[in-house]
Amino acid sequence: MSFHSKKEQIQALREQGFVVVPGLVPVERCEEMKRVAQRQLNEAAAPVEFEADLQYPGAPSSRHAPGGKTVRRLLDAYARDRSFAEWATAPEIRGWMELYFGEEPRLSRAHHNCMMTKHPAYGSLTGWHRDVRYWSFERDDLVSVWLALGNENVDNGALWFVPGSHTAAFTGERFDEAKFFRSDLEENQAWIRAAVSPELKAGDVVFFHCNTLHSAGKNISDQVKFSLVYTYHGASNVPLPGTRSAAKPEIAF
Repeated sequence: MSFHSKKEQIQALREQGFVVVPGLVPVERCEEMKRVAQRQLNEAAAPVEFEADLQYPGAPSSRHAPGGKTVRRLLDAYARDRSFAEWATAPEIRGWMELYFGEEPRLSRAHHNCMMTKHPAYGSLTGWHRDVRYWSFERDDLVSVWLALGNENVDNGALWFVPGSHTAAFTGERFDEAKFFRSDLEENQAWIRAAVSPELKAGDVVFFHCNTLHSAGKNISDQVKFSLVYTYHGASNVPLPGTRSAAKPEIAF
């Protein structure tokens, strides 16, 4: 379902925890950013995160194992290239976030702020989780923006979302020690069965709430999938001092 106005999009986000906005970025601009990302990936240009470091299901056992140098994320996307930074602070993003938060937005450089590179073969799957599990802000009200730089579907590891999960009051035992939503619990399985995986094309954007349960499968295609991801919050919702969320200066725009 397409929502044509920002108000409709924001209402959909509030109700279901995510919303897809098709064609928000021109394909030519996506291709330019993808070329930059591919070059930086080929160079393994620091800072990067390797699949082996996370040890998610399907990841290489170590950096010395086959596929051990598979990059999962090109980190600090905001500082990596002007085209990435321009999208992060684009007028359409500012307008959207101002309307959602009701105040000036801030771009977090401590969370997401990366180019996701999901590889065939050694790209791991990501279990069900809420992003806010490791974030420390005065309020759990942040929105992530996921820009597809090419087609995304279940075959190349697209995102899955559980509609309405952002407002659910799950107790601690519903998650494991790493704060992943436990798929072995019957009460959790009912939520997981309701998940949907929107197909995306280059230039499509997903806005999703930090409490929305989501996951991503493995990439069984033969091409690396590139996605640019940023996270925003309102100016009054400050990161807690001394936490990872406050580790990098934020961007006002």
